[in-house]
Amino acid sequence: MSENGITTAGGAHDGSGEALRPHAEVAFAHELAALAAADDRPRPERWRLSPWAVATYLLGGTLADGTVITPKYVGPRRIVEVAVTTLATDRALLLLGVPGTAKTWVSEHLAAAVSGDSTLLVQGTAGTPEEAIRYGWNYARLLAQGPSADALVPGPVMRAMAQGMTARVEELTRIPADVQDTLITLLSEKTLPIPELGQEVQAVHGFNLIATANDRDRGVNDLSSALRRRFNTVVLPLPATPEDEVDIVARRVAQIGSSLRLPPAPQGMDEIRRVVTVFRELRDGVTTDGRTKLKSPSGTLSTAEAISVVTSGLALATHFGDGVLRPGDVAAGILGAVVRDPTADRVVWQEYLETVVRERDGWKDFYRACREVGA
Repeated sequence: MSENGITTAGGAHDGSGEALRPHAEVAFAHELAALAAADDRPRPERWRLSPWAVATYLLGGTLADGTVITPKYVGPRRIVEVAVTTLATDRALLLLGVPGTAKTWVSEHLAAAVSGDSTLLVQGTAGTPEEAIRYGWNYARLLAQGPSADALVPGPVMRAMAQGMTARVEELTRIPADVQDTLITLLSEKTLPIPELGQEVQAVHGFNLIATANDRDRGVNDLSSALRRRFNTVVLPLPATPEDEVDIVARRVAQIGSSLRLPPAPQGMDEIRRVVTVFRELRDGVTTDGRTKLKSPSGTLSTAEAISVVTSGLALATHFGDGVLRPGDVAAGILGAVVRDPTADRVVWQEYLETVVRERDGWKDFYRACREVGA
């Protein structure tokens, strides 16, 4: 890392511990190194690990030397196996799911395990231009010299094609449809034409692309059938059980809290279970015992939002409390996550508080905290 803290595009951080959110290949470098050392299975060309080792990296396990590989994804094993197998072919991978199902997280860790570099990234937005996917120009050189190789500025996808690495396109459905279709030729022909130079970049072995998308958020641009056919689609579901979701939230809060220098919260698991229970009941429209039907708010109430609520609560408990995560620390965050529409969602939340939370054993302190915040 240079003195001003800037790292080279497409290059890994030096792992000095100063980064607020290290890339996966830095944060889990010891696990990747241990897997590489123990991995004696066939590897596709330019892959850092075999498909088996990539799946183990994501799902977790214990190696023969005793090294513990922490789970990066909690969910059906077959989903991970299909995703990894797709990357070992010439088909691109589309991770599809509602917001908060760990699409970006899985995408990053797949790229880190396969190529050792998760930074070849195009972040999709409504304003993403075609140049972000293909290439751009150094306009000073372009004006002085005209189109030339020196004036060309390759994008992440072009670099991945030339180096045989894994590129990532996040939030593909937020990119305008005409820009999305830039990928069609690239994925079908594995070639990126540069008509200004009369040249092309052909993908070398090892290149592939992971895209993420959801069809539940606002601002979504549906994929054309021609583009969708270029992908193998893997749907990431919401956590199947409350225990799985609690495990996911607890792991991510611990990781985020560590990077923010927040101490572990004593008794925090009780509040994590409570947040997960509230989110799942409102999301599913029924209480966990199946006895009471509920109205669902307009928000998704995803696992990612639960992680955010608990992390914010942990920060409150650390800086303005006694360090113990309590109902009052998460109440405001839950209210903000649930009540997106000030009129309709507030009615849903008040009904839930009065008909479910108020009558539930052991939840009186949570009920009072939520009433105080919403007053």
